[in-house]
Amino acid sequence: MAENTNSSGGNAGLAFIVGGLLVVVAVLAWFMFGRGGSVDDTKDINVDVDLPEVSAPAVPGTN
Repeated sequence: MAENTNSSGGNAGLAFIVGGLLVVVAVLAWFMFGRGGSVDDTKDINVDVDLPEVSAPAVPGTN
């Protein structure tokens, strides 16, 4: 009898690896380019922080 020398099992594993890499590249490309990249809309952010003056309590016996 003739032996069957067709072995395509090794290529299936390689196809899953290449497919997974393509999905990762597609997700990265969507994050970098699909969302528009940097937004040109400039926002005026003016924050004024006024904190009350905090002093340490007096140490007893130092008067």
